Amino acid sequence: MFIEKLEQAQRDNNSLVCVGLDPNAAKIEQLGVGLDDWLMAMVDATAPHVCAFKPQIAYFAAMGAEEELKDIIEYIHQNHPAIPVILDAKRGDIGSTAEQYAIEAFERYQADAVTVNPYMGGDTLLPYSQHADKGVVVLCKTSNAGSGELQNLTLDNGQKLFERVATQASQQWNDNNNLLLVVGATYPEELAQIRSIVGDMPLLIPGIGAQGGDVQATLQAGLRDDGLGLIISSSRGIIYASDQADQFQQAAAEAALALKNTINDHRQ
Repeated sequence: MFIEKLEQAQRDNNSLVCVGLDPNAAKIEQLGVGLDDWLMAMVDATAPHVCAFKPQIAYFAAMGAEEELKDIIEYIHQNHPAIPVILDAKRGDIGSTAEQYAIEAFERYQADAVTVNPYMGGDTLLPYSQHADKGVVVLCKTSNAGSGELQNLTLDNGQKLFERVATQASQQWNDNNNLLLVVGATYPEELAQIRSIVGDMPLLIPGIGAQGGDVQATLQAGLRDDGLGLIISSSRGIIYASDQADQFQQAAAEAALALKNTINDHRQ
């Protein structure tokens, strides 16, 4: 089961850090390395300090690098098998199409989990969640500045839309207990409200670092009593910690360790 694998990795590495793998062709070319070598360097450098890796499919697709995406997920499974891979795809479509997206994520790419968009309703999540050993990470309250335009709308029952998603995900859609939610670190008050709704459900937290999310506020709002329950994602702050060819791998390791230590200081 994905959640069990995730939480075991969190305990083994004493880390809530998830490294986002968002390859930028221009930045990688500047380093004078190939995409495969850069990806493996990022993974090997940060693996001791993380609980998950999260490749963003759009970056690979824009580069025509779908094979490299397959390769790096396979590399993680072979060389760091205890660390799960979340494919950040944010898929969302009707059931028959969602079935194909699930095949893409879980069979073509062999990801351990995938991010999905619930906007079309709970039935569109079933093709993913029926893979009981996989994780389904549902967008709830995203970290971007404009998320409130829709996600904070008040419904007739008085709930905000993001609260309704949290309620449905925890009470109606989670038959296989393999759902998680995406909640941005940029909205700690909403994060606290979501935690109160969903109980112990794990939450994937983007928005730390470049987007301005605060570690201490995030942990106070969303950390479970057992010190787990959050997957704190960082991409640019780690993978582009240095633009020097002889330093980028070590800089990524140091940035991942620094974030891990900052989080753990506040977990005490």
